[in-house]
Amino acid sequence: MPLALLALAIGAFGIGTTEFVMMGLLPNVASDLHTTIPAAGHLVSAYALGVVIGAPLLAALTAKLPRRTVLVALMVLFVVGNALSAFAPSYDWLLVARIVSGLPHGAFFGVGAVVATGLVAPERKARSVSMMFLGLTIANIIGVPAATLMGQHLGWRATFLAVSAIGLVAIAAIVALIPAIPADPKATGVRRELAAFRTLPLWLALGTTVVGFGALFAAYSYITPMLTHVAGFSEGSVTILLALFGVGATAGNLLGGRFADRSLRGTLYGGLAALTGVLAVFPLLMQAQWSAGVGVVLLGAAAFVTGSPLQLMVMEKAQGAPSLASSANQAAFNLANAGGAWIGGVAISAGFGYISPAVAGAGLAVLGLLFAAGAARVDRRVDRRPEARVLAVRAPASASVRGEAQPAEPAVYEPRR
Repeated sequence: MPLALLALAIGAFGIGTTEFVMMGLLPNVASDLHTTIPAAGHLVSAYALGVVIGAPLLAALTAKLPRRTVLVALMVLFVVGNALSAFAPSYDWLLVARIVSGLPHGAFFGVGAVVATGLVAPERKARSVSMMFLGLTIANIIGVPAATLMGQHLGWRATFLAVSAIGLVAIAAIVALIPAIPADPKATGVRRELAAFRTLPLWLALGTTVVGFGALFAAYSYITPMLTHVAGFSEGSVTILLALFGVGATAGNLLGGRFADRSLRGTLYGGLAALTGVLAVFPLLMQAQWSAGVGVVLLGAAAFVTGSPLQLMVMEKAQGAPSLASSANQAAFNLANAGGAWIGGVAISAGFGYISPAVAGAGLAVLGLLFAAGAARVDRRVDRRPEARVLAVRAPASASVRGEAQPAEPAVYEPRR
């Protein structure tokens, strides 16, 4: 793997840290800004709103710019958003700053995924994407716990200053390690980029992301009350258990990248089936502390096995606008975050107990499998069309719409090693 992927992983580490750290700082922020914890919780939603808005918008607007330039610009916006958060004089100011911080999130992962796949041989595409996502999963092991402790001891503003510093390191790494990559020669403007979203296979792929990861967040959003009220852990132990989730997510991410290069759709099916099984037995795993710890690791691993194949599948469904589609997949991921948390909350409010979000998540994972199966069926119908067979004869090196790893045109730029 080229060293340039390290630069993308550093950026992903900073983004993952700022995305999840607010959950651990809500009491500190609420106390300092004289607001309630539920109101401070809106700061989490504000970041997700920034991702949903910024992901497709910034990817489309920057389609004609050199890729390294776009990555640097996105990280500059990331640094500015977190610096504004650190110096926010009021709750409303912090709310806006969190939206600004979320704007570059999706576009960075979207453009970064396209750059990553262009840096490696065709048979290593999924692994290259998983290496970039490695920064996001490691953030859950190291970045979020460390940033939370920093916020608790030095003040929450120090946390966002530290995250801004990580962004500056990422900018330096991008400039030093990523080669000068020209803009996509097929990029023709926002209208043409959006035209790629007229295809049913792309929407089915995005729907699989929303439903599949919605299954994860239905349970993970309420993992703390599950661990404390059901498994019997103390609140002080939760940070360590959440780090275990990050360990599982990191392992699943790496395995998913390796397996998806052999069979993209098979890895997706396997990951969603594993997630269904883990969530289905979660009520049993929460009955003892040792099994609850195992369950947290398995949850992270099963969920993140699907990350790389979903990202790659979305890119292949929109070959005319891979950066935009890849960025839209990150918006879909955040919709999954919001929707899954809402469904889990409905289950608890209905009186089914703190463990019920896991059961609801299992149902969503089954629905994700149905979405993936439906996408495969549509792909087979597309393959049987005469025009599809003609295109396959004329361009044998292009990636197959089936979602399996196929030979592709070699990268047009050389990575710095």
